Amino acid sequence: MVARRGLERLGHHSSPADQLASDALVARLCALACGLGRQVGVLIGRDGQVAHVVIGDDRTLTIPDLGRWGRESGRLRGLRLVHVHLKGDPVDADDLNDLVRLGLDLVAAITLQGEAPHQVSIALLAPEADPRGRTATPGAEVLAPRAWHGLQFDCAAAIADLEARLARRRPPARLVDARERALIVHVGPEAAAEAESRLDELEELCRTAHVEVVGRVVQRRRQIDGRTLIGSGKLAEIAFAAAQADATIVVFGRELTPSQSKAIAQGADTKVLDRTQLILDIFARRARSQEGKLQVELAQLRYSLPRLGDRDNALSRLAGGIGATGPGETKLEIDRRRCRERIARIEVQLQRLKAGRGLRRIGRGQAEVAQVALVGYTNVGKSSLLNALTKADAFTENLLFATLDPTTRRIRLPGGTDAVLTDTVGFIRDLPKELLGAFEATLEEAAAADLLLLVVDGGHPEIEHQLRSVVAILDDHDLGAKPRLVVVNKADAVTDPATVREVAARHAARQVSALRRNGLPDLLGDIESAVAAARATPVCPKTDETERPWSPHA
Repeated sequence: MVARRGLERLGHHSSPADQLASDALVARLCALACGLGRQVGVLIGRDGQVAHVVIGDDRTLTIPDLGRWGRESGRLRGLRLVHVHLKGDPVDADDLNDLVRLGLDLVAAITLQGEAPHQVSIALLAPEADPRGRTATPGAEVLAPRAWHGLQFDCAAAIADLEARLARRRPPARLVDARERALIVHVGPEAAAEAESRLDELEELCRTAHVEVVGRVVQRRRQIDGRTLIGSGKLAEIAFAAAQADATIVVFGRELTPSQSKAIAQGADTKVLDRTQLILDIFARRARSQEGKLQVELAQLRYSLPRLGDRDNALSRLAGGIGATGPGETKLEIDRRRCRERIARIEVQLQRLKAGRGLRRIGRGQAEVAQVALVGYTNVGKSSLLNALTKADAFTENLLFATLDPTTRRIRLPGGTDAVLTDTVGFIRDLPKELLGAFEATLEEAAAADLLLLVVDGGHPEIEHQLRSVVAILDDHDLGAKPRLVVVNKADAVTDPATVREVAARHAARQVSALRRNGLPDLLGDIESAVAAARATPVCPKTDETERPWSPHA
């Protein structure tokens, strides 16, 4: 009872704004810590008033969940932590983690001499610090211990200077209509160049979703941390980087488990998304047809179903007693049941739409019209090529997944015959399994086509990697034996002519520019020759690995 009253009295103390803490407050902290055998501390606001009293065990301090309290500016929280270390240690790793994760103004650890304050060690955020610096936790600096009595430290001036440095480090806004400001993170064993390439693609996905990227973090590690994916040290660095850049969201380039997402969100004190959620959001915003909307909803439900249990901690089983006899049904179980029922209804609707697509393809086959499908990586210019070849008006934009619904148009070949050209959804590497259904129509069109036009972006620095990714997806769906013609689009925007020439020579590719309409007559001739050859040669179910795609120049 005496200890409780002593802790309650701590909340009535106030300190001058320019002082770390008053002598009376520190003396009471030290006395309570010694009497309890535990660390005792206070969180002090900038007005000098004690906002929270915190207590832990003999080595660590337990800080309550502060939420977004005091962080409206996205900068420092407006609270400083002053606490007593019983073991005589200065600021330790736990203190630095709290400083960075919570965005505190500063952390001060007081050591004892008997029951009296002896020395104080002060830690502050370090905006200019190297993320791979020498401190125990990146983004923090620890001042040399000083004697408590006679301490000369202007707390208000130090915090004002720190906030000014943070403001100078904040990157300027670039995306005016951005819905969120994101810190993007890549974790994996890939080399630096590959990691940067994956972050570039993740940044393009963010741009497509109208999310402004304000920072990038790479962690190369072979062994993934099961709880946080990245480990506690890197999590502290990400928390600091997100606070420094005023990020409202952290986006990871790999899929997170529900527990990992929850642990990272708690540690970084911000919203967390993974790459799959980002792509699902893009699909949801861009789907126009009934089937496209159903496929996106189905993918979202399948993704969220195993994560319902982590969505709300209040979804607990009903207790027994009068009026609640029997096990009952929890809200979580109701949500899961409704989710499964909705999935089943959507699957029935999609089967009907699939049957309709099949009938339309049969009709085109009976008319003996050659069928050609445009396939390729996302944002390589397939829709622009369709428009250039058929004078159509399909939607085009320099964004990933601008096309989500297959578009079919008729073209006239040089010999006077007609063909049907179908624009399909662009592929992407490491395609999330939840999104495979959204590509079903694309894969069906590719399977029914007489010829695949595999389009690659001549202006992209990783043209060969994009080509391999698309071929791998086709092979995974038994489409590797399909006759295909490789087309290098955007020939007017080539940045590495030697690489493009090498790729074109290796794959017998035609270089064109849909924007400037360069090379299109020759491409139509190649399509006519390839279709005639494909219809004259029966397709084998498998292709030998050494077999090359059909070449119009052979």
